[in-house]
Amino acid sequence: MSKIHPTAIVGKGAQLDSDVEVGAYAIIGEHVKIGAGTVVQAHAYVAGHTTIGKKCEVFPFACVGTKTQDLKYNEGDVTYVEIGDNNVLREFCTVHSGTKPGEATRVGSGCLVMAYCHVAHGCSVGDNVIMSNGATLAGEVTVEEFAIIGGMAGVHQFCRIGTHAMIGGGSRIRQDCPPYMLVESYTQDARVLGPNVVGMQRRGVPSEVRSALKEAFKLIYREGLNRTQALERVRYEVADLPEIKRLIEFYQNSKRGVL
Repeated sequence: MSKIHPTAIVGKGAQLDSDVEVGAYAIIGEHVKIGAGTVVQAHAYVAGHTTIGKKCEVFPFACVGTKTQDLKYNEGDVTYVEIGDNNVLREFCTVHSGTKPGEATRVGSGCLVMAYCHVAHGCSVGDNVIMSNGATLAGEVTVEEFAIIGGMAGVHQFCRIGTHAMIGGGSRIRQDCPPYMLVESYTQDARVLGPNVVGMQRRGVPSEVRSALKEAFKLIYREGLNRTQALERVRYEVADLPEIKRLIEFYQNSKRGVL
């Protein structure tokens, strides 16, 4: 049976797997579903139409599934939060539900969302993402798999963070961040510094891929070419690899423009 502390409040309609643990004074809403092996620690709050997968940890004072802060939300509309497996949601982080009827805020699997982070309405966070303390995603942001967002970084609405990208702490992100790249800002807007070599090494990305991404970076950011010229040269001069194709497509499909 679920291990529910006697002081916890669990809504009558909540669906908890048999080995879910709920700590003291935690609150679980009536429309919440929680998978096997997940632990909701003391004083955590899980509300709304929220689904949390298997073997997740929700730490004290985390707030998951509450109403969006978007003023366009209409009271009574049903929106969702969908969280995968093996995630860690640390103290005081917030994950808000969608705004439009039926909209979901999604967090993949294997993610670490550290203390005081915020995932706003309609965001889509991929697998194995790390958000360091105080990182903030505004509404409708997309974060692709294996991205890392540094502490206190702020990401503007509708931006996209590419796979294996790393955002430096305190950065302000107002445009899309290309995959496989390091991005940072100090006293001005964020800029691309170069490939995320260390991050890719740690993830086992082959050396030939890392070398190709270095070549692509130089063509796009160091040759004085316009974006169209640079991408054409990358297409024909850099090794024909899936990662290079993904990089090119990221620039071509960007709606906000790429840093």
